[in-house]
Amino acid sequence: MNRHRVQTLLGGCLLAGVLLPLPSTGAEQANAIVDALQMPAWIERQGVRHALVPGTILANQDKLVTGADARVRIQLADGSVLALGDNSEMRLNALGVREKPVFTAAIDVPHGSLRFTTGAFSRQHRERAINLRFGALTAGVRGTDLWGSADADGDRVCLLEGTITVVPPDDQAQQLSAPATCYLASQGATPTLSEAASAGQLSMWAAQAGIQRGNGEATRAGRWLLELAVLDSEAAALALYDRARAAGYAVRIMPRAAAGGGYHYAVRVTQLATKNDAAALAVRVGQALRLASPRVSRY
Repeated sequence: MNRHRVQTLLGGCLLAGVLLPLPSTGAEQANAIVDALQMPAWIERQGVRHALVPGTILANQDKLVTGADARVRIQLADGSVLALGDNSEMRLNALGVREKPVFTAAIDVPHGSLRFTTGAFSRQHRERAINLRFGALTAGVRGTDLWGSADADGDRVCLLEGTITVVPPDDQAQQLSAPATCYLASQGATPTLSEAASAGQLSMWAAQAGIQRGNGEATRAGRWLLELAVLDSEAAALALYDRARAAGYAVRIMPRAAAGGGYHYAVRVTQLATKNDAAALAVRVGQALRLASPRVSRY
């Protein structure tokens, strides 16, 4: 057994310092940070995939992936919020600040759905230059609320509030300023501008990216945990850790002193927002990993 690896995992850290899962150090200076999520979700960095953890500080070239019924909420340094829907992929680039200062970001969603909502500008940033690409459609925003998606039927960007400029492939840029306006690029069809989206349809689309309360939400300040198992063997604990992380569940290993000497190893998901969230995740994890009755508690 690799004793160094066991000691590394016991503190709840990821290997090789690839991620910064805890928000207390440097979070205020982060250009993008994972504020909350519903698992399963992963981050790919430098070609390596890990389960995503609330509080992870994101960097350029990071790729986030969500599974079924999963969500991720990301806070950008300018006050904007990205809400990634389930079965989606998002790539980050151009995160930073340029002259004036202007906060910049280039966000690519090759498939899935994303809602972008602006907040109040931070003290450090007075302007923003953010581009979002959904499939082949690019939306340039300076301050707005929008939802977009890319799937087998085509690419779409829908304006909820504000103004955006949409750049379709091989066509002229279009400015959208009327709420409920959507730009559609269906497969094999000419891109079209539509103002027919109903309030109910827009609400439904936007909800696809929003975290569902009580359905497994994990946050930076979450105080509930889900204990998957308590194992006597280091090897068994590491095997469950690897299996859970590969499935998109951000587990940690915590040791417990055994009465007769040695240790038991508790494999846990922490930072869950409420008891209901922990209970909902227990059902999901139990089914995904074929575990019997994961235990919910507060810490």
